[in-house]
Amino acid sequence: MCRNITELRGLEPAATDDEIAAAARQYIRKVSGLRDPSGPHSAALKAAVTEVTATTTRLLEQLPDRRQPPKTVPPLRRPEVRARIAARAAASAR
Repeated sequence: MCRNITELRGLEPAATDDEIAAAARQYIRKVSGLRDPSGPHSAALKAAVTEVTATTTRLLEQLPDRRQPPKTVPPLRRPEVRARIAARAAASAR
C-alpha cells in the first residue's frame, strides 16, 4: 500500500527528527486520504502524526544496524528538495 514511504533505517548519519516526522506525515496522508486537512480533521491528523513519529523513533532505536543503506536518498537529503525548502522559508520570512 505505502510503497513510497521513505526508508529511514540504515542512513548515515542516522535519520533526523525532521525526516522521521516527514515519513510519518507521508504515511498518515496515504492512510487517511487527506492531503491538506482543515477544521476538525486537522487536530486528529496532527495527533496521529505525533504518535507515528514517536513510534517510528522507538522502532529505529530498537532495530539492529543495517548492513546496506537504503537504495534511495531520503527526500530531505536531496539538494533540490533542500533548495525548495530554503526558498519557501525565505519567501515566508518576507
